[in-house]
Amino acid sequence: MQTEKVVNHIVNWLKEYANNAGMSGFVIGISGGIDSALTSTLCAKTGLKVLCLEMPIHQDERQVTRAKEHIDQLKKRFSNVSNLEVNLTQTFENLKRAVPQVKQSEQLNLSLANTRARLRMSTLYYFAGLHKYLVAGTGNKVEDFGVGFYTKYGDGGVDLSPIADLMKSEVYQLAAAVGVPSSIQKAAPTDGLWGDDRTDEDQIGASYDQLEWAMKQDADGRNSQNFEGEEARVFNLYKKLNTANLHKMNPIPVCIIPDELLN
Repeated sequence: MQTEKVVNHIVNWLKEYANNAGMSGFVIGISGGIDSALTSTLCAKTGLKVLCLEMPIHQDERQVTRAKEHIDQLKKRFSNVSNLEVNLTQTFENLKRAVPQVKQSEQLNLSLANTRARLRMSTLYYFAGLHKYLVAGTGNKVEDFGVGFYTKYGDGGVDLSPIADLMKSEVYQLAAAVGVPSSIQKAAPTDGLWGDDRTDEDQIGASYDQLEWAMKQDADGRNSQNFEGEEARVFNLYKKLNTANLHKMNPIPVCIIPDELLN
């Protein structure tokens, strides 16, 4: 990958899109992870205003520390970057008390995790509307178009996606090139929606390198019969997740009314 040229391409794309839309800059949720760190740095390189939002909800302290380190570094490097912390923990707890109580289950835990992401999306759009900013998405290609590892109308609710055509390995290459803190580059990827230290690999069941491999095999027309052992497991896992999450990746279904019923 021609790293410097890719960086310049994304930065120019971001700047052109914002200018054509008549928007003043970007707002980004900073998680302490590699994707949001890269995205915010690319946005900062446009010279347009960038608001980095921390939105903790019972957040693991290590994630908070990495997020703050990144924001501090970014503000020293770019005068167009500002930041705010909006602690959504109490908002989250108030919502839990407002809805009917149900029995503890894995489905409840998943629903609550997705609720965290949707509260953050609403907060991002509050500030976007206030300042005429665009909400910059932080999803990469494997997450957005491979296994659908994001929350519908949560971290999937964005205005534009600057790194969604990059594999996770390419995200790491660009992050190193643009000076993302090494603590973030070395940290195990996590979505930060559970209030503990579980990683993306823990949740998905495969590493991003494995998922990239499976995504490429699938694009080349391979099927599970081409693989054995661990490769077969990973490929089948990828296909299962890809199929299950197509509802996130495909356009929203629209019920088309026949013309004869409208006349």
